Amino acid sequence: MSGQSIKLNKLLPLLLGFVVMGFIDIVGVSTGFVQKDFSLPDNLAQLIPLSAFLWFFLLSLPVGILQDKFGKRNMMNLGMLITGIAMGLPFISYSFPMMLTTFLLLGIGNTIVQVAANPLLHDVVPHERFSSFMSLSQFVKAICSMLGPIIASGMALWFGNWKLVFAIYGVTSLLAVLWLKFTFIEESKPDREVASFKSCLKLLNNRFVFLLVLGIFLSVGAEVGLNSNIANFLKDKFSISLEDASYKISIYYTALMIGRFGGTFILNWINPKKFLLISATVALGSLLMFVGSQSLTVASIALFFAGLGSANLFPILFALNINKNPNRSNELSGLMIMSVVGGAIVPPLMGFTNVAFTAQTGMLIPVFCIAYVAGIAVYVLKK
Repeated sequence: MSGQSIKLNKLLPLLLGFVVMGFIDIVGVSTGFVQKDFSLPDNLAQLIPLSAFLWFFLLSLPVGILQDKFGKRNMMNLGMLITGIAMGLPFISYSFPMMLTTFLLLGIGNTIVQVAANPLLHDVVPHERFSSFMSLSQFVKAICSMLGPIIASGMALWFGNWKLVFAIYGVTSLLAVLWLKFTFIEESKPDREVASFKSCLKLLNNRFVFLLVLGIFLSVGAEVGLNSNIANFLKDKFSISLEDASYKISIYYTALMIGRFGGTFILNWINPKKFLLISATVALGSLLMFVGSQSLTVASIALFFAGLGSANLFPILFALNINKNPNRSNELSGLMIMSVVGGAIVPPLMGFTNVAFTAQTGMLIPVFCIAYVAGIAVYVLKK
């Protein structure tokens, strides 16, 4: 769509899909509440993010291949429908196995949405502004991520039932399905053979693709690891309640929201490669300050700047890969969303580290992840 105008009647329903995409981040605050409700140890509680994010690894490539055949819009609607169904399960029965099932289905639906939504956005906006609109879409997702802990904690305090957040998410998912279903989007058709597992995996032979895919794996792992461990880290270190600690998650996602909104404009005039290096450096320094903080105020400030620095890592890495080879957008999207499985791997590693050592030691794992992304930023800038 290079050089063409932006049509809001096509962009807006797609952006609502990014709101639904943000529902996956409710896994963070939900982990804390489920752990409390069923008296779970840290390592068992981390099965919740694992059940949600494992599907990014298992399903991303098949979804990328299927949407080559059935279309991105159809696949995205399927994912949002599955998400809506998942949100109703906690009201049928509230138990640990049912919550694992809920997040299992949420992970499946979210995987489909994420694989389809980003290349579909590439068809709707001018290609030369794709990095900017990727930040905008992630800003929309961040709004939902920020509101999730607030809504869940608010429902717990006001109505005594934090699970009411799922009812709101379920209705929104079904509305998004209906809006996109009745929106016509002309999808790009790849000038090549239909994608296959072989053609997808072959792309990893390209060093640039491989390093950026690994960068997404670690950056998402760091974000989800922080999301699902911030509350317990602050609760244990500063002796505050779980509800108060859960609200601090919103500081991180508020910063993500602000950073991605700012990135929408900044990426129109600054080289995305330079911005990637600046962002990773800010995130790394802030995370180190967060881990070593001796007061809740300093920890909160550091958490905000960690979110600000992390805000545009995923959209820039994604856009750099897609723009380098747009004819392979479905396959690249499948690979990059598959790497979101970092969100299933890093939190359990942090959980086991928390049990074996301390929560502060576990927080060093996201530090390592962001340090790698900073190294990738240097590599990309030199290339």
